[in-house]
Amino acid sequence: MLRSMFWRASKPSSTATTVEEPVHDVEIHKSSETTKQDDETKQDNIDQEDDPEIAALPLEVRQLVNLSDDPSLPTITFRYFILAVVFVVPGAFLSQMSQFRTTKAPYSVFFVQIASHYAGHFLAHVLPAWTVRTPFSRWSFSLNPGPWSPKEHVLVTLTAASGAIYNQGYTPITLAELFYGERLNPAVAIFFMFAIVWIGYAFAAIARSLLLYDPSYIWPQALMQTTLFETFRKQDTSSPLARRQLKVFFFSFVGMTLWQFLPEYVFPFTSSLAFLCWVAPHNPVANFIGSGLGGMGFLNLSLDWSNINWNESSILLTPWWTQVVLFAAFVFNCWVLLPAAKWGNLGSYKHGLMSNHLLMANGTAYPILDVLTPDFRLNQTAFDHYGPMYMGLQYAWATFFDYATITAAVAWIATFGFKQVSLNLRKALASRRAQSINHQYHDRLNVLQRQYQEVPLLWYVVLFFVAFLIIVIALAKGYLWIPLWTFFVALLTSAVFVIPFGWLYAISNYQLPIGTFNEMLYGYMVHSRAGNSHNHPCGPSTYGAIAGDAWYRAQTMLQDQKIAHYMHVPPRDVFISQIVGTVLGIPVNYGVLRWVLNTKGDYLTGKKVDPLNQWTGQQIQSYKTMGVQGGSAAVAVSGTSEIAQMEDRSLEWGYVVMYWAYRKRFEVWKRYSYMIAAAFDAGFNLNMLLIFLLFGSGKQIQMPNWWGNHPVSVERCFALDR
Repeated sequence: MLRSMFWRASKPSSTATTVEEPVHDVEIHKSSETTKQDDETKQDNIDQEDDPEIAALPLEVRQLVNLSDDPSLPTITFRYFILAVVFVVPGAFLSQMSQFRTTKAPYSVFFVQIASHYAGHFLAHVLPAWTVRTPFSRWSFSLNPGPWSPKEHVLVTLTAASGAIYNQGYTPITLAELFYGERLNPAVAIFFMFAIVWIGYAFAAIARSLLLYDPSYIWPQALMQTTLFETFRKQDTSSPLARRQLKVFFFSFVGMTLWQFLPEYVFPFTSSLAFLCWVAPHNPVANFIGSGLGGMGFLNLSLDWSNINWNESSILLTPWWTQVVLFAAFVFNCWVLLPAAKWGNLGSYKHGLMSNHLLMANGTAYPILDVLTPDFRLNQTAFDHYGPMYMGLQYAWATFFDYATITAAVAWIATFGFKQVSLNLRKALASRRAQSINHQYHDRLNVLQRQYQEVPLLWYVVLFFVAFLIIVIALAKGYLWIPLWTFFVALLTSAVFVIPFGWLYAISNYQLPIGTFNEMLYGYMVHSRAGNSHNHPCGPSTYGAIAGDAWYRAQTMLQDQKIAHYMHVPPRDVFISQIVGTVLGIPVNYGVLRWVLNTKGDYLTGKKVDPLNQWTGQQIQSYKTMGVQGGSAAVAVSGTSEIAQMEDRSLEWGYVVMYWAYRKRFEVWKRYSYMIAAAFDAGFNLNMLLIFLLFGSGKQIQMPNWWGNHPVSVERCFALDR
């Protein structure tokens, strides 16, 4: 394995058949440019529509992914390691720091994908082509093994996706130190942060053979990033179509970056165009029906990309049928249940209809800490004084539907996906007798991947065993805040969820939330006879970090491996790059955590007031409340901030892109849809970073109030009951 890390190129297995990509001469004449563009729309040099290997691929994949490979291209090189450090370290720093701040500094993987392409070409130009021999061995590597490789580009991006993010383990560590005076040993904390990530990566092995190789599972997000990789690759070959695509990409990227200053800062009115509020700005009924920021959102339109992509499921990627299902759910939630709750008899508690807080009978916030004893048990006397806890009706049914989605996902795959998953399972079992899992599938992508060695199951087992031992030892020694047996429940439930949730995400680009379920389950467990001695408020966040990351990290690992599958990157190199990302990023995550707690702790707890109003720790305060609810008060509830109504704003745009354009203008759609999706997401993230740097990193600069930024209501819904 070490030798492969220093080798200038990936070595195909001895039984592989090399498939070289033909090199075309490009004539730079306007008379031939149109012809070349037409040729490229037929998938570079592939035009065999009747080829069974190509016909086995979905139409989108055939049109967008390169179906030839050059196995001699370098992968894990000296340049890769340089850029991995350059992009992972600041990303891990910014992402972790943002969890403590009011305004966040996003670090987009699209930024890494774009910047690393040009940074790689720069290194290929300036680094000397020296061969370095390692002492006392025969190993050697080149500082500059030739032109910048698309496979190096992919691996740098995947490394950043693994390491340039925040670590969920920060939550219990921070809560314990800030609010309960318990500072976790630094070594235990860092190993815990590694363990929860590695468990998720190990769990990817459960679904990998079922969801990764089957060409019918396109993983829309992975296909979008692949489209951008492919455009950069074609640019390196002077492709006319690639040049046009890059122009569209950068125009869209710059346009979105500039546009988002309007809804996010200068002109918030554009974030929610509430037509009914314009007609009757002081009518409470019209305001509630028309508002998208605290009402039903009827006849409401948004020009804010964050609202259009309200569920982090891009309308330019998510299949039309998924968008229709989500819209139907929105209609039932906002246009049926909300008016029934407000004006009907759906519920007797009328306060805080759309609030996510626990409330008293009069609608004020419930003083949760006042009804707890010092050992975090219920103070019955205080509880009798304040009365029972209430929650807003929308919060109540949203919590119910969060629970229902778990069983619905399992039922959905049992009804519609069981046959295909069972077939893939048989292929996975048969692959043990074959050369590799790729030999069980006969599409072009799997045929190309046969020349590379697969990741042995043992690698995943070792990764899981190491992470398992870390957490078991930490729990046995009393360093963490949950019973040991609940850890085994977390592993079991996460293992069950990986396949159905991964299957749903692979076909629909929709990610199910499981945080609410985890908190509910933990609340029931610790209030059973077996868990009644564990009431620490850090327990739910500890359990959630383990159980949640086991699924979310498995999903991200599978998605990134699908990108590598599309880009013909050796699987073992992909696995190594993902582990390298965690090794680089997690120590930075902990370093940021320590710096914040040591220097900003009083701001986060409220002992001091931050003059910039940035180090408020809103996220931590939310976890603190949920910890008391789930770990101490036997109330298993959760949610986002005030539940916003955004889905109707997405359907119009989704119809244009994923229904009309896909069916009526497919040639244009296939060239630009995924490219524009990547550009819009990258532009949005850059805009958020610029707003943070310009208006929030130092002294906070508020946009002055004006007609388009009204202090009472940016929608101009002046009679809305908030």
